Amino acid sequence: MDICELTEKMHAFVRSKGWYEKDSPRPQTPRNLAISLSLEANEVLEHFQWRDELKNKDKLASELADVALYLLQLASVSGIDLEQAVLKKLDANASRQWDDRP
Repeated sequence: MDICELTEKMHAFVRSKGWYEKDSPRPQTPRNLAISLSLEANEVLEHFQWRDELKNKDKLASELADVALYLLQLASVSGIDLEQAVLKKLDANASRQWDDRP
């Protein structure tokens, strides 16, 4: 399944919950989605708080899925082709240098 197919499945889920409706308790605005994305990303950190090793891979996978879904939704409602944005960023990063390495 590619990014477009995942995005469509995510849209179907959001529609099924009524979150695209005008009076939705969870308006799908870029601001709300960016906040939710950040909150979910922080939940990923909780899996490593006070330890270096992972305790529960399934729970981490669930949190990573939440992050991915909010990222897909934020990109979509903002009119950003996430696949193209990722490819463009990879190209830009290819010419960057980190840690004084050639």
